[in-house]
Amino acid sequence: MATIAIVYFSGGGHTHLMAEAIAAGVRTAGHNPELLRITGEQINQGRWQDDATMARLNEADAIVFGSPTYMGGVAAQFKAFLDAASSAWFVQQWKDKIAAGFTHSSSPSGDKQGTLLYLAINAAQHGMVWIGATDMPSQYQGKDDGVNRLGSFLGIMGQSAMTMDGSPAAIEAGDRLTAELFGQRVAQAVERWGRVPVAA
Repeated sequence: MATIAIVYFSGGGHTHLMAEAIAAGVRTAGHNPELLRITGEQINQGRWQDDATMARLNEADAIVFGSPTYMGGVAAQFKAFLDAASSAWFVQQWKDKIAAGFTHSSSPSGDKQGTLLYLAINAAQHGMVWIGATDMPSQYQGKDDGVNRLGSFLGIMGQSAMTMDGSPAAIEAGDRLTAELFGQRVAQAVERWGRVPVAA
C-alpha cells in the first residue's frame, strides 16, 4: 500500500475540502492518504519549520500540493513551506516521487493556472514526476455531474463563491467529484510508475 501525502494550505476551508476529497479518492483506490495542513503557526519570523511534516513528506510515495489562489499565485503560507522544502531539493530527496497539484479560488478564472504552473515548476525542480488530470469536462460528454467543469488538465481547480457571512465553507459537487477522481488518478500513477510494488 502506497502512502500519498496531500500537503496544503487552506484559508477559508475550501481547499481543505478539496484535499479531503482527494484523500477519499486515494482510499477508494486502496492506498493510504496523509493530510498535512500547512498553518500560520508553523511560520516563525517568516520561516516555515515543521520537522515532523517534512519527515512524513520524505517518506511518502507521492506528494499532492494544494493552495488557494491568492492574487494569481500560491498563498504566502504555502510559499513559505515550499521555500523551506529546499532542504529536500539540495539533496534531491524527492527525486522520482509522483507529484500533483490542486487549487481553489472564488472566481471562475482567478488566474488559477498561475498557481498550478508554480506548483508544477516546483515539482520539476525537485526532480519529481508530475501527474496531470485526465478527466474530460462533463459538458463535452453529455453529462451534468460537473467533473472538470473548469477545464483544467495541469492539475485540478475548484471554484466557490466567496462567503462573507461566516457560513461554513462548501465546494461544488462537481469539484468534489473531480477531486475524488484525481485522488484515484494519483494512486494509479503510483501503482504504475512509483517505487512501491502493487499488492497481488
